[in-house]
Amino acid sequence: MPKGYWIARVDVRDPERYKDYVSTAKPAFERFGARFLARGGEYTALEGAVRARNVVIEFPSHQAAVDCYNSAEYQAAKAIRQEVADAEMVVVEGFEA
Repeated sequence: MPKGYWIARVDVRDPERYKDYVSTAKPAFERFGARFLARGGEYTALEGAVRARNVVIEFPSHQAAVDCYNSAEYQAAKAIRQEVADAEMVVVEGFEA
């Protein structure tokens, strides 16, 4: 079964409150087997619009990634994030050769 990935591009407007988002989201990530592959860090803009923070999170499956997003735990975190940051997020299915 292919893995699932969250890809998020984020501009944080309030770094202190963003910490609340991170801590509130942690139980959902733990419950659904999330593994952070990229979380902020240096980036090189190549094409198109960019945001300051880029995150890639691996899940055991596409469904686990979607279920994490829709979980009550993550929805509580999402409410905080939407107050303090602007973001685009997608879930993509991984490729198995």
